[in-house]
Amino acid sequence: MTRWLLHVDLDQFQAAVEFRRHPELRGQPVIVGGNGDPAEPRKVVSCASYPARAFGVRAGMPLRTAARSCPDGVFLPQDLATYAEASEEIMALLRTFPGRVEVLGFDEAFLAVDTEDPERLAGEIRSAIAELDLTCAVGIGDNKTRAKLATGFAKAVGKTLPAADEPPPEQEAGTGVFRLTAANWVELMAHRPTTALWGIGARIAKRMSGLGIETVADLAAADRSVLAAEFGPNTGPYLWVLGHGAGDTDIAEPREPVGHSRSETFPRDLTERDEIDAAVARLATQVAEETLAAGRAIGRVSVTVRTKTFFTRSKQRKLPAPTVDLDEIVQTALEVLHAFELDRPIRLLGVRVEYAML
Repeated sequence: MTRWLLHVDLDQFQAAVEFRRHPELRGQPVIVGGNGDPAEPRKVVSCASYPARAFGVRAGMPLRTAARSCPDGVFLPQDLATYAEASEEIMALLRTFPGRVEVLGFDEAFLAVDTEDPERLAGEIRSAIAELDLTCAVGIGDNKTRAKLATGFAKAVGKTLPAADEPPPEQEAGTGVFRLTAANWVELMAHRPTTALWGIGARIAKRMSGLGIETVADLAAADRSVLAAEFGPNTGPYLWVLGHGAGDTDIAEPREPVGHSRSETFPRDLTERDEIDAAVARLATQVAEETLAAGRAIGRVSVTVRTKTFFTRSKQRKLPAPTVDLDEIVQTALEVLHAFELDRPIRLLGVRVEYAML
């Protein structure tokens, strides 16, 4: 049996979850973000449906900009609890298939499987997810790097990767499943810009361009010592490895979460001590209630403050003993907050707790 890595990527996930409870919105330019108010300052798009993306709306775009780009868009508030519940449903489903699962986020995961027919397994996964009234693409690779990039071909050439030549005749891009391996890596990837690679963004690509490296083929042929001199002894050689399409051939073991946090960016900067205290108390209460409901005790509390000038700092305090006392957790968060010199308008506040054993 051959080891394959499958990358499962849910389509327009948050919007798709909204479609399950609002079927009448299917096919419309739905934009999820903030409280669903496009006039709300400092809030950004967290997900855009494909019709909204046709207007240029993208995740991370300010809601106000999205409203200008797509004036007929349907704006919905972000509902993280519902998305988390849907994600758990999907990941539990994936664990019913052969192999092991590595969760990457709400809407994507790797599967390491031993099979001689990975396309058949990918088709079964897509059918099972369709039963949940959701859709996904599956990338198949001989390592994680190629599996992740294969998902772009599975969705459609030109949508997540730059325009390229037609794929080999035995595969059709855009059908939801695609295989990318060492055998077709050069044919499909060599002529693409370096930004087509997983993990290379515009900033790194610009620096590589200064070295005469424009394409994946250029990167694969680059002198590793030159890359190391420009990007450092670890990152430089790693970029060269990416140019060859190499990557992990197994998945990481699931990590046990060690804490829980919440943060909030405010529509207007907070300047009054009482409103700052109230915000931290509210965040601490939410974090504590969610943690205690999960049966966890708390051993450490930290508070993060970001000012109007984007200066960000965190302070923390270890509790005398692990506790499940809500009032003690909130009071500790306030004491940590008061250790800051709150002499500038506050843009963001966050509270994090670390788990402890009783």
